[in-house]
Amino acid sequence: MAREEQALLSTEIVNRGVEPSGPDAGSPTFSVRVRRRLPDFLQSVNLKYVRLGYHYLISHGVYLATIPVIVLVCGAELGSLSRDELWRKVWDEATYDLATVLAFLAVLAFTISVYIMSRPRPVYLIDFACYKPADELKVSKAEFIDLARKSGKFDEDSLAFQSRLLAKSGIGDESYMPRCVFEPNTNCATMKEGRAEASTAMFAALDELFDKCRVRPKDVGVLVVNCSLFNPTPSLSAMIVNHYKMRGNILSYNLGGMGCSAGVIAVDLARDMLQASGAGLAVVVSTEAVSFTWYPGKRRSMLIPNAFFRAGCAAVLLSNRRRDFHRAKYQLEHVVRTHKGADDRAFRSVYQEEDEQRIKGLSISRDLLEVGGHALKTNITTLGPLVLPFSEQLMFFAGVLFRHLFPSKASSAPAAGEEATSAAAPYIPDFKRAFEHFCMHAASRDVLEHLQSNLGLRDADLEASRAALHRFGNTSSSSIWYELAYLEAKGRVRRGDRVWQLAFGSGFKCNSAVWRAVRRVRRPSRSPWIDSIDQYPARMDA
Repeated sequence: MAREEQALLSTEIVNRGVEPSGPDAGSPTFSVRVRRRLPDFLQSVNLKYVRLGYHYLISHGVYLATIPVIVLVCGAELGSLSRDELWRKVWDEATYDLATVLAFLAVLAFTISVYIMSRPRPVYLIDFACYKPADELKVSKAEFIDLARKSGKFDEDSLAFQSRLLAKSGIGDESYMPRCVFEPNTNCATMKEGRAEASTAMFAALDELFDKCRVRPKDVGVLVVNCSLFNPTPSLSAMIVNHYKMRGNILSYNLGGMGCSAGVIAVDLARDMLQASGAGLAVVVSTEAVSFTWYPGKRRSMLIPNAFFRAGCAAVLLSNRRRDFHRAKYQLEHVVRTHKGADDRAFRSVYQEEDEQRIKGLSISRDLLEVGGHALKTNITTLGPLVLPFSEQLMFFAGVLFRHLFPSKASSAPAAGEEATSAAAPYIPDFKRAFEHFCMHAASRDVLEHLQSNLGLRDADLEASRAALHRFGNTSSSSIWYELAYLEAKGRVRRGDRVWQLAFGSGFKCNSAVWRAVRRVRRPSRSPWIDSIDQYPARMDA
């Protein structure tokens, strides 16, 4: 156990500068910082999640699996007969009448109709829009600290801590923040400021979406809105219905407190509602109110969201109408959701509470990377059998089975200076063979680097995630849509390509959505990247 705990720790030497006073005055001082890092979750795959993934696969493919058997049996029977014998059996030895033929055709038509009607309709993504705030809301890292200092809400230690976070966050100098958070002696976490920020972002994204898709708001049958920390009464979904005067029988849902992974949850809920109600069109809105989550206190675990979260919003139009196939961009193939809320550490890893001065804020636990790694492990292990090629599944499953049957051999670590044997080293599936594009939640630079290392991805695979983090910051549940918009603006999405959206958030939850492009996606004329796409990925290295 001690060895496992040690493997989850990383050390960092921090230069504290020159000692100003005391017996060691003038001497350089250093400290060692010990942190928990993202666990190598592919080293400890649980076999039950592999079985769960294969259960999903088999339960949906059992009918198709029986077809080759039926064809083989019938082919063997017919193959034993010559052409003359087959013709004699069909026409000479059989007798037909009109009633028999009509009954047979009626039963065949009924069976085919029931099969077609019982199948769930495919869900298409027609288009989506991402909110781009006004230029006057841009804030550089230096300006962020300067405005925070002028607001008078932070002491120098808190400012220095946020400055260090920004320096290694991966966020550039053009992300967006509502200016109300920097106003001196003003509480920005009010219902008025929250409504103003949320309405501005949601209505801008929806206006663009309705205009691009040429859809009237009254045509929408399902509306799902997710915002984790700002949940007013009436709800955000009611604000949208009121603003656009949507129809009275619309199925509207408002998801709150579900973190940065709620965008995938909202898509899953919209899909279920479309298939259950046959509503036709559904709109999903994913946003977060930065002003309502701003923390002006001193507790460091609550200062972390200040440095990372930025303004953003995405609106998505889904359809289950077959006639929309020709104008759709993507088809939803899989949604896999993982919830680790039963574990206490996972439940409290992202927790809204009050500090010692009764100031409300969002606390980020030091265990976040560890519990996030376990959630990712479960989600990816369940998703693997659904998307990986058979050769990758076979190699991966053989490795998992070996480690399950022979844990002592699989867990034995090599001595210093020795290389791990092929028997002990786990096989890491090549997800690049399952997906052409990756949209990993742009939480921070450290998280993306650990994801890349554990999944064996290339720098190019996470280019969209790093670019979205650099240009827009952590926009919570909408970040995966800014990343997909980046791929489209680069003109990289072609017909048949599969896109993996992976997001994680409070609860603790990890969710995946898999999309397949039904046509080549041309570069959009309207995009949040329209004025900066040519500067990436070079700008991230500047």
